[in-house]
Amino acid sequence: MLAAIVAGVVVRCSRTRGAERGGLVIVVLAAAAAVATTACLAMPAREAVREREAFAVEVVADVSSSASVGKDGRLWFEAQSRSIESAKGTAAVSAPVRIGVEPAEGVDLGATIRVTGQMEATDPGERSAAVVFASEPEIVRPASGVFAVAAGARSAFIERATRLPEPGAGLLPGLAVGDTRAVSDALNDDMRTSGLSHLTAVSGANCAIVVAAAFWLVALCGGGRRLRVVVAALALAGFVVLVTPEPSVIRAAVMAGVAMFTVLLGRPSAGAGMLALCATGILVADPWLAATAGFALSVAASGALILLAPPLARGLARWMPQPLALAISVPLAAQLACGPIIALFAEQQSLVGIAANLLAAPAAPIATVIGLLACLAAPFPMLADLLAASAWLPAAWISVTATVSARLPLAQASLVPGIGSAVLVAVLSAALGIIVRGRRGTSGVGGRRGRWFSWTYRVAAVVLIVALSLGGAHLALQGPLAAMAAPSGWSIAACDVGQGDALLVRSEGEVALIDTGPEPGPLGDCLRSLGIDRIDLLVLTHFDLDHVGGADAVRGRVDAVLHGPVVEAEEQRILDGLGAGGAAVTEATAGMRGTLGASTWRVLWPLRESAVFPSGNDASVVMEVSGGGVPLSLYLGDLSAEAQRMLARNARLAGPYDVVKVAHHGSADQDPAIYETIRPAIAVFSAGIDNDYGHPRAETLDLLTAVGAHVLRTDRQGRILLGIDDGRIAVWTESDVGAPE
Repeated sequence: MLAAIVAGVVVRCSRTRGAERGGLVIVVLAAAAAVATTACLAMPAREAVREREAFAVEVVADVSSSASVGKDGRLWFEAQSRSIESAKGTAAVSAPVRIGVEPAEGVDLGATIRVTGQMEATDPGERSAAVVFASEPEIVRPASGVFAVAAGARSAFIERATRLPEPGAGLLPGLAVGDTRAVSDALNDDMRTSGLSHLTAVSGANCAIVVAAAFWLVALCGGGRRLRVVVAALALAGFVVLVTPEPSVIRAAVMAGVAMFTVLLGRPSAGAGMLALCATGILVADPWLAATAGFALSVAASGALILLAPPLARGLARWMPQPLALAISVPLAAQLACGPIIALFAEQQSLVGIAANLLAAPAAPIATVIGLLACLAAPFPMLADLLAASAWLPAAWISVTATVSARLPLAQASLVPGIGSAVLVAVLSAALGIIVRGRRGTSGVGGRRGRWFSWTYRVAAVVLIVALSLGGAHLALQGPLAAMAAPSGWSIAACDVGQGDALLVRSEGEVALIDTGPEPGPLGDCLRSLGIDRIDLLVLTHFDLDHVGGADAVRGRVDAVLHGPVVEAEEQRILDGLGAGGAAVTEATAGMRGTLGASTWRVLWPLRESAVFPSGNDASVVMEVSGGGVPLSLYLGDLSAEAQRMLARNARLAGPYDVVKVAHHGSADQDPAIYETIRPAIAVFSAGIDNDYGHPRAETLDLLTAVGAHVLRTDRQGRILLGIDDGRIAVWTESDVGAPE
């Protein structure tokens, strides 16, 4: 009915002036109304789920997506609830929920499960109405039919692929069937940095590869255009079933299907209209996809390939052979269109994405197609092994490409996510697109329109020149010229890494780093600004994220590591990574001593095999450093007041100290007596701006001021440098905002 009304109105408008604009407005309003109607119809069920927030629940649900292991170690998947039982009673509710369970077998698409756990409502804009944190699931009914066959084929292929050597083994299931559970965190980060992460997700690229392979095979057999499209559609449908037809996969398949329909119609120019129609249909079916970055990126990338890639290829052809211009135009168009969207939520923009995609592009379809054949050949083990081994080589190439390109200087640029960054990236992308396209095509365009084209080109050139100049100056100051801007006499540095610790001690060219902050980026910037390439001694006081999260910034650049007690497997993995990079790893205990250049250090805490403080904040490594041009300094980690009292009773504190790194970023949990004993001349607080904890606390600042300490704070003054100048403590800070008199 709605379609008939819209069609009638559009026909009516076509007889009047401005028919195109009127018709477009009506279609847009009708689509918006349809989307709103779908959302309204789904609200009662979603509200019924939300009413059970914070309740212990028993949920019976049908699994509707593939499962992946999250950072918390749980197996996460989407499901459609059937019933929810809580203290409010049992209700038959059908709504999308996201469930996290202990790793278990049988959680496959199409299976019905029962879980017991805690339910938390999500924001209204999220696709899942609630998140359920559950224990081990009960399989009420296993997957059946084609879903069971697909699950078995995937499992057999993943087991076969992961028996192959690295690099490449863990990546192969992601390339072929979209299963990324075997991809390591390090490789996943490298894929993201190098702009290759779309290859491991089931994206439009994977679907396009399947479609292209089917087209080529039918064409090789002499089939016509219609037969090619039909076979490709069937191949795409089978691929969707194999990799699980969850919303993101269906979205990608629909986008790839746009190209097939334009070929069937014999009108490639209709691609934009077909894309708009498909995007509208997807939103009508599932309005919540409008709030997901994946949907926006899919539409933007597909639109860029249809509308932007051809003019970019023509522009690039002025400087290079046509085939190379076509190859470069595809990732360039996608990068220019997707960059502003990525800037809305990501803190980094890949600067090597185009080059990395060009290198990986030849290998991706080979790994995907042969990997799929290996998956389908599961009933024939010898053939499946041969195909998996053949697919391993291109997968290894992609893995190495991601790792090498991610390690290149300037592989990515850091941005603050948000509207401002998106606008900035959009302006730069538009300017680059205009310059690459060039003036070609404007010849013969005269009058006002010709002048507009000319001015647009000039403005784009100015924008790029200014951006390159500012970027080059920033890189020079952060790179080769960084060390020249820092004073040469520093011996202690408190890096500004946000809410976390990262302190450097230097004596006669040797450097110790005490903790690494929460992220690699800020620590890497600090090291570059001080001209430090290698760490002689790395001290990990304990394994909270704000103290070890930046360890990747120094992996492979450390000679020795001292660390606090290890409890969890993830903590051991951090140490194993540092050890693999060539560092000698040792657990620190009170009484250890050593030298750093001409200075000496000693460990004061934790006590060996302490049963009172076995791990965590109160088992933080506490160090004292003195001599060799280093002020007498004490680094208290994250000790609480109780642990501080034990430290004062068991260690021979050599106060008064010149410099003390105040415990736990200046939390309120401090022992006044220890600060009365050590009486620091300078108290350093390492904390982030506007952190949720209120660090440093006012009472702690008052405590240190009362014992005569000069307070220095990274949240107010940025990076802090300390040294000895003519027997006195010299202080250099990036800013004096909020500094005491």
